[in-house]
Amino acid sequence: MDWKTFQALLSGVNKYSTAFGRVWLSVVFVFRVMVYVVAAERVWGDEQKDFDCNTKQPGCANVCYDHFFPISHIRLWALQLIFVTCPSFMVVMHVAYRDDRERKYKAKHGDDSKLYKNTGKKHGGLWWTYLISLFVKTGIEVAFLYILHHIYDSFYLPRLVKCEVSPCPNQVDCYIGHPTEKKVFTYFMVGASALCIVLNICETIYLISKRVVRCANKVKRRNRTMAVHHDNCSDDPFNNCDLPVERSDLKDMPPSFRSAFKAPYRPSALRLEEKIRASAPDLSTSS
Repeated sequence: MDWKTFQALLSGVNKYSTAFGRVWLSVVFVFRVMVYVVAAERVWGDEQKDFDCNTKQPGCANVCYDHFFPISHIRLWALQLIFVTCPSFMVVMHVAYRDDRERKYKAKHGDDSKLYKNTGKKHGGLWWTYLISLFVKTGIEVAFLYILHHIYDSFYLPRLVKCEVSPCPNQVDCYIGHPTEKKVFTYFMVGASALCIVLNICETIYLISKRVVRCANKVKRRNRTMAVHHDNCSDDPFNNCDLPVERSDLKDMPPSFRSAFKAPYRPSALRLEEKIRASAPDLSTSS
């Protein structure tokens, strides 16, 4: 496997990552990929040749090796590294999609117009893509640790295993090559994987808390703006609707539009007729 090409592909993820993401990427390359390439592959080598059984029965050693090592540590770790780093490409592809949209938008509306302030800024859909990639990476790490724990009985490698699988004629003793060295590397890789899980959890908490703080600041800023606007309206000398007004001041004030409709409509002709009736003599009585 060409790990240099793999490293070149993941180098683009580093500039879109947070501080925790950069530490995670460093741990993956220094403590996992480098250890895997430089030391682990040489320690395991051809495991089946180092697996010796005290029998000459044809096929017995092969069957016993397949029974105790259904999948090799070194191949399982290679799959784990590939699957763990693949979700990071989701972020790179999303940024590339944004760059393509930005290019098309500038071609249509001019070079001065912008669709995104920064295509690599973790806002909107890119924030969700980054968060989902963290959940996927954590799930893959946990799944591979469970598989390794389930297959190899708590990551333990014994010096001697006893095999009774057919076609072995009876119980056969088989010896594993370099058991202590393999055990040390196994614990080291498991510890590095656990460290990556902790970093992913810390980065997830960091992203969510930062988003919550940003939303809270937006709400506070909005409430502060509304309060300032209300204070400005209260300080306006023409905005005296909410101020208490005395009765003597109401007499001097001109009638408002509402009071014109609420006032009773009494024509002046009716008032004059009432005055004439009141001043006229009573002619109904006889002299």
